[in-house]
Amino acid sequence: MVRRHTVTTALAAGLVFVLAACGGDSDNGSGGSGGDAAGRVGVILPDTESSPRWENADRPLLEAAFEDAGVDYVIQNAEGDAQRMATIAEQMIAEGVTVLAIVNLDSASGAQIQEQAVQQGVATIDYDRLTLGGSAEYYVSYDNTEVGRLQGQGLADCLGAEPAEIAFLNGSPDDSNATLLSEGAHEILDGMSQYTQVAEQAVPGWEPDTAAMIFEQMYTQNGGNIEGVLAANDTLANAVIQILARNGDAGVPVTGQDASVEGLQNILAGNQCMTVYKSAEQEANALAELAIALINGVEAETNGEVEDTEGDRMVPSVLLDPVSITRENVKDVVDDGQVTAEELCTGEFAAACTELGIQ
Repeated sequence: MVRRHTVTTALAAGLVFVLAACGGDSDNGSGGSGGDAAGRVGVILPDTESSPRWENADRPLLEAAFEDAGVDYVIQNAEGDAQRMATIAEQMIAEGVTVLAIVNLDSASGAQIQEQAVQQGVATIDYDRLTLGGSAEYYVSYDNTEVGRLQGQGLADCLGAEPAEIAFLNGSPDDSNATLLSEGAHEILDGMSQYTQVAEQAVPGWEPDTAAMIFEQMYTQNGGNIEGVLAANDTLANAVIQILARNGDAGVPVTGQDASVEGLQNILAGNQCMTVYKSAEQEANALAELAIALINGVEAETNGEVEDTEGDRMVPSVLLDPVSITRENVKDVVDDGQVTAEELCTGEFAAACTELGIQ
């Protein structure tokens, strides 16, 4: 069956950034030449702050996927700056990329980049985040509504059947994924009458310092009586955990996403109850396959479509399946190669790794 998903924004998109004239190569780019496919792929990653995954997982795995496929490529990072992303995109287009994949910082600036690409005959792919009102030929990501469902069910499993007051710390309001995550989590938790939802707020830019400030305000306004937190990713979860620890409430169930080293270590320490694993290798390989199809002028294999409500169109999509991770199956992430035992099992976490058979 074809999976259909509706994506909407939580807030209006920000300013549309005008493409700037470009200079030399970015200092955080990488590139390579496989030589087999007659085209070049450009990939623009969003930042280094919202999640460690972009540079620690996605970049090296994308490089490996393109090289294995014989695809010429260039990868750069926008460092959280939409104007910088626009400049990088213009530079890549000028230097002859035939396929451009972006992880947008917001839909408005992402759509502007894609419009410029189309005018220059460059095909586009939305990587991980759908650009609302954009023109991407394909979208590759995880089923983000299901990610939210896993988070909601994970929090419920950690809290149990007893009454509890819970808070939601959502992702950036201009990230379409954050909307889907929240919808999925509410789909699970809204029907559980034992839980009272006492606070909910989005975190602009997924920024951890902002997340800490927002959660501290939630905690104070509720008199410290927050017994579970639906945090949208591991970076936000860690900000919550720091505030809880500072107030003597370490161990309150907190969810996450990305199965980052930090998130997994928080799980091993008992400070985070679960995360959601999304294999970066699967997503990178899917992007490489879509890019090759566009280079070769053939229709790519997809397994669903996602509705772009602002663009009034259905976008052919590759939607991958996320996995819930708790203490009992942290080892699966290591076995899959997403993180290494050497990264995870440092210092205070070594004993837990030994107990769980992580080597």
